[in-house]
Amino acid sequence: VDCQRTASHRAACYTECGIEECTQKMRTNDTLRNGCLSLLLILVILVIDQLIKIEVKTHFSLGESVRVTNWFYLSFVENNGMAYGMTFFNKIVLSMFRIIALLAIGWYMCQVVRRKHSVGYLVVLSMIFAGAAGNILDSMFYGLIFDASSPYTVSQFVPFGTGYASFLHGKVVDMFYFPLIVTTYPDWMPWKGGEEFVFFAPVFNFADACISVGIVIFFLFYRHEMEDISASFKGYFKKKSHDKRA
Repeated sequence: VDCQRTASHRAACYTECGIEECTQKMRTNDTLRNGCLSLLLILVILVIDQLIKIEVKTHFSLGESVRVTNWFYLSFVENNGMAYGMTFFNKIVLSMFRIIALLAIGWYMCQVVRRKHSVGYLVVLSMIFAGAAGNILDSMFYGLIFDASSPYTVSQFVPFGTGYASFLHGKVVDMFYFPLIVTTYPDWMPWKGGEEFVFFAPVFNFADACISVGIVIFFLFYRHEMEDISASFKGYFKKKSHDKRA
C-alpha cells in the first residue's frame, strides 16, 4: 500500500497494513525523500561552484579583475586557507582538518535524514556540507590537474598528476569581490590614519557563500538544534564505548 500524507490514504493504509506497519512505511518514504533532496542540493551546489572556478581558473590570469558594477568585481585570487582566504595552519593540517569536519557533518546529516527534522534544517546542513566539499575539492585535485596561475599566464588543464602541486596542496580559487564602501580612515586615527578602508574586502567563491548563508540561517532559525547535534555525537561515542566493553 502506498502510504501518502493525505488523510484518506493514511486511513486506508492503517486499515490494510496496520498502524505500526504504515507508520514505518511513511517514515521510510520520508527518509528516502529527504535523502534525495539533500543529495540533489549538494550536487547542484558542487556543480555550480566547480563550473565557476574552472571558468575563472582557465580564463583569468592571477590577480586579474573585471569590473561588473562599481560595487561588484570578478577578481581572480588563490589562497591556501579556509573561507574568505583565512589561514591558521599549514596547508596539510588545514586540509586534514577540513576533511575530518566534512566527515563529521556528513555523519550528522545521515542522522538528521533518518529522524524527523524540518526540510529547512536539512537544506541548511546541505548548503554547509556542499560549500565545505567544494573548497576541499580544490585542495585535493586542482594542484594535480592545472598548471600554476600567474599574473602573466592563464592556467590550463594538464595530464593528471603533472600540475603545480601534490594531492591536498592545491589552492582554492576565489573570484567574487564586493567593495561596497571604499573610503579612507580619518587622519587622526592611530596606525590606520589616511589608509584606504574597504567594506567588504575579502574575495570569496560560491562555496564560501553557501557556507556563510547556511551558518547565518542556522543561527537565526535553528539554534535549538545545537542540543541535538551534541546529543547525537555523545550518543554515538557512548554506544561505541559500550560496544567495546561488551
